[in-house]
Amino acid sequence: MASMNDDAFGIRPGEVSITLPDQYDAGVYFIGRISTPWATREACPKNARASDAVCIIEVDPHWAAALAEVATCSHLIVLYWMDKARRDLVLQTPRHYGVQRGTFALRSPARPNPIATSVVRLVGVEGARVSVVGLDCLNGTPLVDLKPYFASTDAVPEAVVGWHRDGRQQA
Repeated sequence: MASMNDDAFGIRPGEVSITLPDQYDAGVYFIGRISTPWATREACPKNARASDAVCIIEVDPHWAAALAEVATCSHLIVLYWMDKARRDLVLQTPRHYGVQRGTFALRSPARPNPIATSVVRLVGVEGARVSVVGLDCLNGTPLVDLKPYFASTDAVPEAVVGWHRDGRQQA
């Protein structure tokens, strides 16, 4: 298991880290694990929409009953815990943009609480195994939650990320 200080998850030039608090404020139940084809950070797609790989969400048998009616959904929201990501960066310089930005202005896995989210296309449900397309995490990533995606309330077509829209992606 990689620690956040390994070279693969180190600090890039221009990035700034902080000292983390001594204790947590809440607890989380991991309800399963995600199987993906990616074993390294570099192998993962830049974002979840960049891959058509079928990934398997394996829900812990304890939570299997919670999958009732999930098969009726075309898309799901998957919340997962990027367990190998740094948690102490406040300013980051993503390799694909090369420009320093605040952590909360990015979708990077490096964040105080490394919770990631993806909207995925449901391929199928077999027992406690959920097959989906649209993830961007390492093999073995802990699963935090599954929710149905409602296009009527979850889609916000007029949403804007100003720095991305304005072409301020490169230095």
